[in-house]
Amino acid sequence: MNAVSPARRREVLDALRRGAVPAAGLDLFAVGLDRFTAAIGDDLATVAAGGAVFKAVRGEYGSGKTFFTRWIAEQAKRANLATAEVQISENETPLHKLETVYRRLTERLATSAFPPSALRPVVDGWFYALEEDALAAGEVRADDAAGLDWAVATLLDQRLTEVSRTAPAFAAALRGYRAATAAGEPATADAVLAWLGGQPHVAAAARRVAGVRGDLDHFAALSFLQGLLTVLRDSGHPGLLLVLDEVETLQRVRSDARDKALNALRQLIDEVHSGRFPGLYLVITGTPAFYDGPQGVQRLAPLAQRLAVDFSTEARFDNPRAVQIRLPGFTVDSLVELGGRVRDLYVTGSTAPDRVRSLADDGYLRQLAEAVAGGLGGKVGIAPRLFLKKLVGDVLDRIDQFPDFDPRRHYALTLSSAEMSDVERNATRADEISLDV
Repeated sequence: MNAVSPARRREVLDALRRGAVPAAGLDLFAVGLDRFTAAIGDDLATVAAGGAVFKAVRGEYGSGKTFFTRWIAEQAKRANLATAEVQISENETPLHKLETVYRRLTERLATSAFPPSALRPVVDGWFYALEEDALAAGEVRADDAAGLDWAVATLLDQRLTEVSRTAPAFAAALRGYRAATAAGEPATADAVLAWLGGQPHVAAAARRVAGVRGDLDHFAALSFLQGLLTVLRDSGHPGLLLVLDEVETLQRVRSDARDKALNALRQLIDEVHSGRFPGLYLVITGTPAFYDGPQGVQRLAPLAQRLAVDFSTEARFDNPRAVQIRLPGFTVDSLVELGGRVRDLYVTGSTAPDRVRSLADDGYLRQLAEAVAGGLGGKVGIAPRLFLKKLVGDVLDRIDQFPDFDPRRHYALTLSSAEMSDVERNATRADEISLDV
């Protein structure tokens, strides 16, 4: 394993102790994803060159969809793309209201240098780039403040010409933000930037400064996304990876909202393929039931047609370049491999590395993996989260801290309902039900 900084190691292990997907460092234990590496690399190269890509990720609950998309995000950041992960939900982020999706996008916007929300540093970086371009043109001096402002405003209009045709308010808000910042009015600048990020209920006084009205609506949201991509590109970020996670929640909303959401998704896909969003890598995740069931994609025939992929062949022959890709899911063997990688990461900072390796050897990792899967009704595919949580928090930490602790003698696996997700609880309950057949 390559050298890992103490801070990165601690961040990863702390997340696993909590039963969460780490925000970074996923390349350290990306098991079973080699088949996707080349295709994802090609997609990122396409986006960085000004193209646009759409990808649908398919997997059962617990199969690692969130892990997979964050793994892509790490690679995107290495290519200097910006990223944003948006959780789709009926109440917080309904897909049929694209203005809300855009708002969450700006709230979760991140780059390799800035955590969420990176909207302000991206916009500031864009204005800095415009100033540098204006000075490089040789038509204005650095000490000519008025001339530089005029040159920057001219460049702003030129760069946002296409966006201004459908959403002139985007360019107006950027001008208002720059003006408020130059005038030493941080509160007004903050309010205008919030409006630009799709936040509702911005003070009327701030909106008057920027020359905009009302709140962002569903139809303007796509134009604002187009504008954001332009700002990202000119500030040094050639594209944006936007992940819409847990899209399968659409199946649980009212039928009218569901139909609107499915149509919004169809519209997004068509816009990506039309070339409207150069530099956008749009990824959605969902369960097989969402893609194949009557309450999901199949409910809207045009959308089903766009996402149709034949999964009747063996999974090992799946095409990673297809518009919809299937995650392979975990087996006991891959859980053991995953546990081994986490163990090897753990020992790099352990006070007793030899004991950790000896007591948590591959044989014990297999016993633990089989025990966790057995506790979940034999459903290995949903076991990784609890397996890693138990491995780090209950086993490795105790071996490291207690010289006489032996997991084979002193530890018995317990799975409590309180630490499980709904899917994990349902698996244990299903296993406990006796059926007469």
